[in-house]
Amino acid sequence: MPLVVFCGLPYSGKSRRAEELRGALAAEGRAVHVVDDAAVLGTEDATVYRDSAREKALRGALRAAVERRLSRHDVVILDSLNYIKGFRYELYCLARAARTPLCLVYCIRPGGLSWGPRVADAADNQGENVSVSWKPRTEERERPLAAGSSVLREPQTVDFVVSGRTQADVPKELEQEETKAPDLPAFVTPDKSAKRVSSAFYPPELMEALTLRFEAPDSRNRWDRPLFTLVGLEEPLPLAEIRAALFENQAPPPHQSTQSQPLASGSFLHQLDQVTSQVLAGLMEAQKSAVPGDLLKLPGTTEHLQFTRPLTMAELSRLRRQFISYTKMHPNNENLPQLANMFLQYLSQSLH
Repeated sequence: MPLVVFCGLPYSGKSRRAEELRGALAAEGRAVHVVDDAAVLGTEDATVYRDSAREKALRGALRAAVERRLSRHDVVILDSLNYIKGFRYELYCLARAARTPLCLVYCIRPGGLSWGPRVADAADNQGENVSVSWKPRTEERERPLAAGSSVLREPQTVDFVVSGRTQADVPKELEQEETKAPDLPAFVTPDKSAKRVSSAFYPPELMEALTLRFEAPDSRNRWDRPLFTLVGLEEPLPLAEIRAALFENQAPPPHQSTQSQPLASGSFLHQLDQVTSQVLAGLMEAQKSAVPGDLLKLPGTTEHLQFTRPLTMAELSRLRRQFISYTKMHPNNENLPQLANMFLQYLSQSLH
């Protein structure tokens, strides 16, 4: 069954949205597993994101927990920051290997930059929805702007969904905004009715560090789509679109390295060795009386090999070993009648 990956900075409402989605899917009779930081740490701990080694271990534990629960029967919801695109790609590979669909839900805190050089004060931006690049650059020097400077941001052209709407539907009154240092605003009002609400305390300096490290999802990347972007908690969760993405879309195509090799009979290698040996023996015999330009007819083949020069047994044996090594990687009983012709074509391409 599908994998739902939540992405966003702390206090953006990820846990509430994850609980809302879990409740909606559970009401339909589906088995849903929620994996979050507290599930693998025992209790939610914001200090883990101060230490790169501990954070790396946390990502590994989250990935392992998702892999254990990912199946064709249950829905898995990963509720964590997931702000590194490389980690989101690993989750995409897990879903692809399990042959199950996935989608990404990106949560943005209203009234502030969910990715940007600074975290804006909620008191100055209350009720505003901002979605901009996290590294604004000047037009003159193409360098990041300093904190406290006025930034004129261009609207994003990435085609993703914001609470069921496209990016073009988001209000454009805030294309110009002043960024400044934070005072740790009250990002999310506590709700006792919610079962899974982030309770960890993120200091302002840690919030700023996470904001600078944040790699925003991009629907142009195959591991970030389908992408649903949710601004705040006021607008309803687009359940219909998420259901369609999870239960009506096809799973990502599996990688060739994850595919099971075709079954072959126990005599396949024996017949391969025997056929190629007969072709080499016939070629060595036929070239004794051949002149350059002749078409040689070899035993067991329906095609001809053009003779251009005398061939040594050492050269032919090397080509035979290469052909056998390649054919063993893709065994197929349906190719048995054509092994001689396939080997002859391989010789023709390798010798000319």
